[in-house]
Amino acid sequence: MKIFLLYFTVLSLVLIIAKPISAQDHGFGLGIILGEPTGLSAKLWTSNNNAFDFGLGVGLGGDRIKYNGNYDNSGRVHFHMDYLWHSFNAISSTEKFPLYYGIGGRFNTSGGYEDSFGIRGVFGIAWFPHNTPIDVFFELVPVFQVTPLTGLGVDAGIGIRYFFQ
Repeated sequence: MKIFLLYFTVLSLVLIIAKPISAQDHGFGLGIILGEPTGLSAKLWTSNNNAFDFGLGVGLGGDRIKYNGNYDNSGRVHFHMDYLWHSFNAISSTEKFPLYYGIGGRFNTSGGYEDSFGIRGVFGIAWFPHNTPIDVFFELVPVFQVTPLTGLGVDAGIGIRYFFQ
């Protein structure tokens, strides 16, 4: 894991230095998210304030959903897709710090989560550094687990994405 973080840091610095243009609020971005889940993160802007957000990774935690499920505390495959609204005027700053919120779905499999589906409510903040094609984000995501049994849980993550021109 340490070597992965080192490679990621070096790659991020190279991308920041190599392409000094701002493109975080349109187009398509791809990066990583650390937390729940840990894996790939993608964002596709549909307008000036709205975007689709996707995640594919592994969930490393155990039984975070509070119900009588039978999780075996091992890792699981996690996929989510959300629709987001961004508020660019919520924080007054020389930097761009949009707050965002949205709704989506989550699908998990293995680790006792066989074919489980949940509804996500997304709340986050992003940072769009000037003159760079990246965004850095942090989000908290309450989840209402629908199948196989109902329950409540919370996903959270921090990540970075590179936006392609």
